[in-house]
Formats: sequence, C-alpha cells, structure tokens
Amino acid sequence: MKKKVAIIIERTEITLGGAERSVFELTSALSNLGIEVDILAAKGKTNTKHIHILCSKDAGKRTSYSTFSKALKEFLSKNKYDIVHSVLPFEFADIYQPRGGSFAEATLRNSVSYQNSLLQSYKKMTSFMNFRRASFLRAERRLCKNPSGPIVAALSEYVAGQFKKHYNLNEERIKIILNGIKINKKNHPAQADKLRTQILTTLGIKEAEEPVFFLFVANNFRLKGLQCLIKAMRTAANYKTQKQSYLIVAGNGRVGKYRKLAKKIGIQDKIIFLGAVRHIQDALSITDAAILPTYYDPSSRYILEALAADKPVITTEYNGATDLFTKDRHGKVVDTPENTDELAKAIVYFTDTGNIKKFTKNIISDNLKEQLSIGRVSRQMNQLYDQILEKRGRK
Repeated sequence: MKKKVAIIIERTEITLGGAERSVFELTSALSNLGIEVDILAAKGKTNTKHIHILCSKDAGKRTSYSTFSKALKEFLSKNKYDIVHSVLPFEFADIYQPRGGSFAEATLRNSVSYQNSLLQSYKKMTSFMNFRRASFLRAERRLCKNPSGPIVAALSEYVAGQFKKHYNLNEERIKIILNGIKINKKNHPAQADKLRTQILTTLGIKEAEEPVFFLFVANNFRLKGLQCLIKAMRTAANYKTQKQSYLIVAGNGRVGKYRKLAKKIGIQDKIIFLGAVRHIQDALSITDAAILPTYYDPSSRYILEALAADKPVITTEYNGATDLFTKDRHGKVVDTPENTDELAKAIVYFTDTGNIKKFTKNIISDNLKEQLSIGRVSRQMNQLYDQILEKRGRK
C-alpha cells in the first residue's frame, strides 16, 4: 500500500537555509520511492498541491509555536496521513527530526562562540528570555518526557548524544539517520574560471604561483569560527610550506570586524571576502580544500557538499558531519575552534599538494558519494516509517 506522509516545517523558502533545502531534497527522494509526501508549513509560498501553508493570514514572517500547533492539529484532523514527520518539536508527530539539533545544545554552543565569559553568561540568560525560543525548548523537553512521544531521528551521533545528555532520552526513542545531500550537482566551468580569475586578481597573485585555496562558507561567521580561523591562518603563515595558503570567505555575514582582525595581525593579503556565492559548486571547483572550524553544527551541509565534490575538509568535533568521513583519510578534525595551533597544522598539512591529492584519491576510491547521498537517507527513513507502521499493525 502506498504510504502517505506529512512533513512539517516552519517555512518553505529554500533560500532561508540548509534545513529548508534538506527537507525539499528529502521530499523529492521519498517521492522517488513511491511515497506520497505533503509539506505542511506555517508560512511560505506554494505552487503545488503538495505544499500546504497553514498560517498565511497571520501577520509577520514567523508564527508562534502555539498558533502553528493549533493550525496543524486542525488540518490533521481533516486530512489523514500514515506518518507525520516533523522538524519541529510537536508531540503528536510520529517522528521528530531536529535539523538544528536540540534547542538546549544549540543555545549552549551559541553562547560559547562569543569567546567571552561575561558575554557567554549574558547570552545564556537572555536566550531563555526569548519567548519564541523558550517555547520551542519547553516543547522539546515535553516531547522527550512523554513516553509515547515521537521517535527522534538524529542527523548524527552528536545530535543523538545531545538528547541523551540534555533530556535523558531513552536510546530506544532515538534513531540515527545520518545527514545527506543531493549529490552530483554540476558546476559551471566558465563562471568558475571567472571567479578564480577574480580571486587571483584581488589577492594580487598569479596562477603560476600555484596557491592553495581554503574555502570557508557560512552566514553566521561567529558561530562557524571565522575569528579562530583567521588567527590560525596567521599561525600557519609562520610555517615554511611548499605552497602559500589563502583563505576564501563566502557568505552573507558581516565582514567588518573580520577585515579589521586580518589587518591587525598582518594577513589581510591572505584573505578575500566574496560575499554571497550563488553556486557553491563553482567555488568548490576552483579551491583545494573546505574548512569550517565551527562551534556548532548538527551536520554541516557545506562539509558534505565539499566531500561530494571530492575535496578534503577541515572541521571540528562539534560538527556531526564528521560521522560521514574518516579522520586523517578524508579530512582533518580539530577538537575545538579555539585550538588555533592544531587548526593551523591542518592548514599547513594541505599546503602540500601531495596530501591534497592523497585525500582526494581516498574520497573517490572509498565512494563517499553514496554514503553522502540523500537517496541513502530516504531509504533509511522509509525503513523507519515501515517500522513505525508495523509496530502499529498498520503495514
């Protein structure tokens, strides 16, 4: 019997971030398995009958937890689904798949990223004063305490550990389905070549110098560790290396303080800020390695996209994407963003082009793309759907 599944997400615009894009990629992959999938959202736009916007009449860009919950319950009372799969903490769902990890861990790691004890304390305190965030945190806690609550589908071992640590959630309620992406995305050679020429010109270097480019992609520069990365680039510059390393920063984050830091420590000529890049695959195609010394990432899409493009990666233990590659074979993993000495050593390691080629060869020969594929995710998610239905005696 064909399954009918509802996936709950707050907003439908994929330009908002990785969570929205991931949901739509998963929806497409599940549909390819013959599953009928509807998306239930509070806000957004739709041009298809399979997307239902439930709170479009409410003012503002966001919808409160209680308002969305009420709208969902009313809709679900009139429309029947075999599985209700939510990326938000609703107790009436069958599966809770927190794309951003647990609200408790996200709050904690966000405060740590300020690298100042007074600011950290202030951010921890004020985060719980935010009514919207607090309502989601309370809902997540209730969901975990409820013995008949949904299965938590964790994107990584890191996320699974968060629910055990913060909520003491029984392992039987947790199913780890590692994150995945749409692989085999194409780059645009002409645009990529133009971008590389722009980078070389801006940095004042020639192709003949064979520079090694490290690509950092994020919108929240603070949380993703850019300040630590710039300091690590300064440390790396003290090493005698085969090739010169340069940092390419892409994303919508505010660059002012980071430009000032780079200038203050004397490496402004080693860093270029591109701003938003429309096609990450173009940027990846003309760089040598991906780097993201993040304070918090349930499972970074960017790191997965880099691996899918056969690029070595550098990240931290606070990134659940580390589950999908082997340390010191496909990439380097540093314990914390603040460990700039180890981060610098990882950068220096890849200034040896032989090491880049070795890691790239490992990524290809180990066929990481299949493990990274959203197709693999959809098959594992479908198995979880079947397990839930079988337990109910409905399969």
